[in-house]
Amino acid sequence: MVNMIQLQIGKKGLTKDFIEQLKKSFSKVENIRISVLKSATRDKKELTDIVDKITKELGPNYTAKTIGYTIILKKWRKPRT
Repeated sequence: MVNMIQLQIGKKGLTKDFIEQLKKSFSKVENIRISVLKSATRDKKELTDIVDKITKELGPNYTAKTIGYTIILKKWRKPRT
């Protein structure tokens, strides 16, 4: 089993297809690393908006952590508050 998958958000930004790909990927792994490219954003406020949208779409079983322009998503067994 793979520990972590790496994905990228590019100039198209956050799309429904990307969210669907995340949901499918979480059936195989518990952690996903997302690199936000320069063409997507270089604004920290916009980056936090992207993280909020991702965690809202995925649901309460997921948490996110940002390190620079990298987002790390983790899937938990029970919902987190």
